[in-house]
Amino acid sequence: MKNENRQNLTEKRLGLVILYTGNGKGKTTAAMGLLMRAWGRGMKVAAIQFIKDKMSEYGESLAAKRMGIEIMQVGDGCTWQSQNMEKTIHCALEGWEIAKTIILENNLDVVILDEFTHTLHFGWLDTQHVINWFKENKPERLHMVITGRSAPQQLIDYADLVTEMKEIKHPYKDKGLLSQYGVDY
Repeated sequence: MKNENRQNLTEKRLGLVILYTGNGKGKTTAAMGLLMRAWGRGMKVAAIQFIKDKMSEYGESLAAKRMGIEIMQVGDGCTWQSQNMEKTIHCALEGWEIAKTIILENNLDVVILDEFTHTLHFGWLDTQHVINWFKENKPERLHMVITGRSAPQQLIDYADLVTEMKEIKHPYKDKGLLSQYGVDY
């Protein structure tokens, strides 16, 4: 593709709100694939992971670090394993403040809010308030990718692209296999 055509395409870009939701696996994987595609095109990208523990390293964060991509883990682990729900909620709300700051800085082309739907589903943040904030503050050209199970209908209605991951078969349920290194984390 000629440079003038490529430039013409980027000038016409309108930032999308993309939502990956559902009970099936692959939401974060899809978002990270999109992040890599955008990075490969020279776009500025970042991700905030709302559930993943700040103290752990995951495959996607290790790869991103090698590529010079910032992935911030702001959680304290899986919500269903939380030993201190107040701390879990506090981490999520801190993550929301970080996300707002990053979005307002307006220097990214793509931002991923990974597992962000939990903050809405559990009522830690008001869905309509968050959507209103996005409408007022999200830069026009910013692609924003939101992932997580149980996305509220209001968020589904707001998003430009919604994909539901449906679980059909799972090795934990079928074979008792725990998360696999390099596949799940």
